[in-house]
Amino acid sequence: YDLLFERFLNPERVSMPDFDIDFCQNRRDEVIEYVNNKYGKDSVAHIITFGTLASRAAFRDVGRVLEIPYSEVDQFAKLIPYNPANPLSLEESINSDTNLKDIVKNDERISNVVDISLKLEGLHRHASTHAAGVVIGDSKIIENVPLYKDPNTSVNATQFSMKYVEKAGLIKFDFLGLTTLSIIQDTTNLIKKRINNFNLKSIAMNDKKTFENLSNGETIGIFQLESNGMGSVLRQLQPNKFEEIIAVVALFRPGPMDNIPSFCNRKHGKEEINYIHPLLKNVLKETYGIIVYQEQVMEIAQVLSNYSLGEADLLRRAMGKKIQKEMDAQKNRFIDGAKKNKIQYNEASKIFDLVDKFAGYGFNKSHAAGYALLAYQTAYLKTTFPFEFMTATLNYSIDRTDRIILLKKEIARLNIEFKKPDINYSSADFSIEEDNGIKSIRFGLAAIKGVGMKSMQYLVDERNQNGKYEDIIDFMSRLKGEVINKRQLEKLIQAGCFDGIEKNRAKLFANVKNFVEIFGGNKEINSNQSSLFEDSKISFLDENLFEQNIKSWSTGFLLKSELEVIGFYFSNHPLSLYPKNYFEHNNILNYQDIINNSEIRNAKIVGSILDIKERSNKEGKKYAFLTISTLESQVELSIFNDQLSEYRNYIKEGNVLLFYIDISRNNENIRLVIRKIKDFDKSFHENNKTINIYLQKNSDYDFLNSIIEKCDHSNEKLFIYMNKNGKLLSFDFSKKYKIASYKNMDKLMDNKKIDYSIEFQENA
Repeated sequence: YDLLFERFLNPERVSMPDFDIDFCQNRRDEVIEYVNNKYGKDSVAHIITFGTLASRAAFRDVGRVLEIPYSEVDQFAKLIPYNPANPLSLEESINSDTNLKDIVKNDERISNVVDISLKLEGLHRHASTHAAGVVIGDSKIIENVPLYKDPNTSVNATQFSMKYVEKAGLIKFDFLGLTTLSIIQDTTNLIKKRINNFNLKSIAMNDKKTFENLSNGETIGIFQLESNGMGSVLRQLQPNKFEEIIAVVALFRPGPMDNIPSFCNRKHGKEEINYIHPLLKNVLKETYGIIVYQEQVMEIAQVLSNYSLGEADLLRRAMGKKIQKEMDAQKNRFIDGAKKNKIQYNEASKIFDLVDKFAGYGFNKSHAAGYALLAYQTAYLKTTFPFEFMTATLNYSIDRTDRIILLKKEIARLNIEFKKPDINYSSADFSIEEDNGIKSIRFGLAAIKGVGMKSMQYLVDERNQNGKYEDIIDFMSRLKGEVINKRQLEKLIQAGCFDGIEKNRAKLFANVKNFVEIFGGNKEINSNQSSLFEDSKISFLDENLFEQNIKSWSTGFLLKSELEVIGFYFSNHPLSLYPKNYFEHNNILNYQDIINNSEIRNAKIVGSILDIKERSNKEGKKYAFLTISTLESQVELSIFNDQLSEYRNYIKEGNVLLFYIDISRNNENIRLVIRKIKDFDKSFHENNKTINIYLQKNSDYDFLNSIIEKCDHSNEKLFIYMNKNGKLLSFDFSKKYKIASYKNMDKLMDNKKIDYSIEFQENA
């Protein structure tokens, strides 16, 4: 791929090379151990880092020392904008937020904490070792730099930080753990269970289906290409060869992004390709005449001005650093060399200035090619082996609910069944399940919040060794209290893991305390019950030991419990509990309607909040991205500072809300921005309705008592119809009765052989 070794190392290089090496994250420690063994522990050291007091940390530390209640300190600290990419000072944060200003002004204690924090902010707080940074010396490190011993680890570290280690003459290595490499390895291992001779190194680099998916912007889970912006670029570019993936990786950064429209247009013949000079056609052909890589800068100097590649690397570095004195010398050298190739002074000068302009944007092609290879490999694996790839990807997100929510949406798009957690079928992690040749992905038990990997692995090992769990008593007697505690048991019940052996989650939940006491050996029993605790004799139906007649959870509560421990809904969706024609009557759209109709500029959409990501901009103003679950899909909404402040009380995970949104479209990118928020359930109940209930001869009349209730006033008109001797009688219960709950009415009415209809009217 026209990579130049001289970009990395050559005799004329004046600065130390920097080794950034990515390894599978699971085995990174083995690499560091190998280095210690190969070069000797005296010649290897980690690099020290100094933690500094950022605005939040300074405030928390001072608040603790001054003994301000933690809750008050924490509340104020959380209001301080947090943006690692562009951190604001404490002073800037307070000046940009009226809430913070008011608290400081009105609370003398907080004001005192702020005053001291402003003086301490930015100071070094503690020393630690760099997670990946290692130096390797040709002799004992102690002969070059002083060492530091972290009391919490056994490794040595340099007392000089990264910048000064290089100045002391030591070469720095970054041994980085890259999750993508681990995902690729695990995917390969899963594939090899059915294709023994599979080898990732021998895959076709021009797979048509892989490039089709990339061209459609279907990049969830694909290394380096996953963002919405990157998906949009790929749809514009329609890549059909690996070199274009390299180019996209290099171009998709601030600055070079400006060249993306031109790059795409030139590829599709919508814009003329300009190679700057005829001699440079071979150098710039791959990138349609646009200088994308640092290597191209070096090759231009070599072709036009007879530079050696070592010299050209110095030119590349000078252009990148913009050191004027060095640049002047290089320009003279460039023009003199160009003259020998019969290029006029003015033209050579113009080319130099043009190359200089692009050189600052140029990206290391070796880096881009390495990352592009991983991007292509992940895209190929996802396209060709979607079950294996998505399972491996889920397993490296097992403790990140927000990520699992995103991947669940993609699994649905790929038409892969995603099965709920089950104590008799789930592994501790996500797994592929096959039934009569039909594959699905099974939710991993350890992904349930608060249960822990170790206990879940024990649960699965016990099942694999001694067979499936027959009932809750069998489960508890085999695992005992030391493995599954009260909290874990509650979480497993909430997630529906026992549905296969006991449908009534409420009954299980109500008896958790009893399970733990009995099987933890703490419950006192009568002498005549001494044989009770022989496993075969205990029954979950025993009224002396377990609470009976526990009413099943309502659908709404059941779904809320699932959301709490899983992060989304498996059994049903809270919006399915409302009459379908209500959405149509109120012109509430689904996401597909918005995508398909480019004329829509604002709309109403309803969803339950699954995830909230709050951010701050350069000025410290807050905004957030909300992932909401609608009946059909998951959708991301944006909300900005003013609306975020106004509707903050509504924005909580699990809340079902009505969003008024503005829609902006940029090519194929759609952005949904929140303008207004309402509580959906409240809006529904405020809407005037006419409810008609039709009773048959075989209807369960008593059932009416459970779905209607008395009231003094209601905005519902309620009519009940029944046949009597061939005549239809109607009863008007308006203003005296109302529907107690609309939730699951379709299902309830169907079971009781009662028909109904709901008509909605415009509110006066």
